[in-house]
Order: sequence, then structure tokens, then C-alpha cells
Amino acid sequence: RRSSDLVRMEDVDTPRCSPEAAHLILGQLAACGLRSDVPVAWQSKRSSIYQTSLDRLTRAGAVYVCQCSRADIARSLATRGISAERHRDVAYPGTCKNLKLQLQTGMSVRFSVPDIALTWPDRLLGKQQQQVATEVGDFVLKRSDGLWAYQLAVVVDDAAQGITHVVRGEDLADNTPRQILLQQALGLPTPLYMHTPLVMAADGQKLSKQNGAISLNLDTPVKVMQALNAAAQVLGLPQQHGDNAGLALTAWVTEWRSRFT
Repeated sequence: RRSSDLVRMEDVDTPRCSPEAAHLILGQLAACGLRSDVPVAWQSKRSSIYQTSLDRLTRAGAVYVCQCSRADIARSLATRGISAERHRDVAYPGTCKNLKLQLQTGMSVRFSVPDIALTWPDRLLGKQQQQVATEVGDFVLKRSDGLWAYQLAVVVDDAAQGITHVVRGEDLADNTPRQILLQQALGLPTPLYMHTPLVMAADGQKLSKQNGAISLNLDTPVKVMQALNAAAQVLGLPQQHGDNAGLALTAWVTEWRSRFT
């Protein structure tokens, strides 16, 4: 029996995620023959589930409350001769780690990262390693505006939906060690990870809403196949002919499995 097809809308950052855009995405997926077998999971509606996981981490002493604003962090880094603007990935300096603050409005909750070198296998990129404590630092799980951070939401949802393999763009590869640490802290299984090449624009920038990429036009079967074949080319999959997206997807899935199973 085949596994279920699941769709999850990662709209946890509600100020930046409009319902119109979400429903457009669902329509585009459907046009490509990609439909969920079960009701779509909306992260924006799962706050109580994330809170339960955060409560577990709190009881285990794995998180702490942080009152630092972006300006506070920048000043702290500046005292060490580091420009936060120029070095966006500089680790959080740990200002609030030992203050034992009580959570109040305007404060965030950070995960206390263990000082270890985390190693994991990527099915395409090979062996990966990151010293999360020094390269990232204690990262936010619940933001100062009360919204949930991607790292916690995706870890909880992957486990809840029984995800065993994660295939995503290589720009998210450096998120993986943070997610593995959370999985370990919550006693959740770690999926197998694979990070694939990105679809790039003519100017070398990745295609994304941040860079002004426009939505695909998928109003005819021919345009659907053009879009799918373009994606297949980036992944090194053979081009498919005709206008039946379902048959093309079946062929690509078969080819993908032959390479990576």
C-alpha cells in the first residue's frame, strides 16, 4: 500500500503569509496533480501542539527566556568587534542564558544549544557537520511577538505526520542540525535528509518571493508540463513528453527511487 500524500502549509509566520497566497499554492499543486489525501495541515492552527512541546522542553531545562531585542544583540556583538549587519549568521551571544527570567510580553524563548559538533549524513551532499553552539548559538523557538519559530514547528509536524525522508532545497541545509538537536531533546525520530539544488533566476538569485519571483502560470496542461519539466531538469531527471502530469510524475518518482533507494 502506498503512503499517503500529505500537504502542509507552513504559514506559522502569519504576518507574512496571506490566505490568498496559500490557496493559490494549493491550486497550483492540484494543477500539477499533487493533492493531499488527508486534510491540509495548517501550521497557523497548531499553536497548542507547539506549546505542548515547548512545555516539555521547559520542564527539561532545555530552554530559557530572552529579553534581548535585535538592537541589544547588535550592541553585545559590537562590544566584541563583530558587526551583526555584516555577519548575519553570528551566534547569539548568550546574554540572557543565566538570568532565569519569567516569560512576559515582548520576550522570546531560546533553545539552549549543547556545545557539541553535530554530524549527520545528507543523501546528496554527503557527510555534514556543524558546531551549532558557536556557528548559530541558542536559537529562538517562540518569538518575542508570540509567533512560533520555523525550527520548532517543522520538527513537531514532521514527527506528527510520520515523515521519514525530507527532501528540500540546499539553502535549508544549515537548518538541519538545529532540527536534529530539537528532535533529540524531544525524543523524536530523525528523518533522513537530502538537500537539492535550487532553481535560480537569470541573475543567479534563487527564485523566491523575497526576490520578487512571480507565480507560475499553470492554466493549461502544456504550461503545467513546461513547469514540471523545468523542475525535473534542475534535479537531473529526464524530460517527459505529452500533457499528462500524472503520468510524468509517476515516471519521475520511479526514476528518483531507482537512484536513492
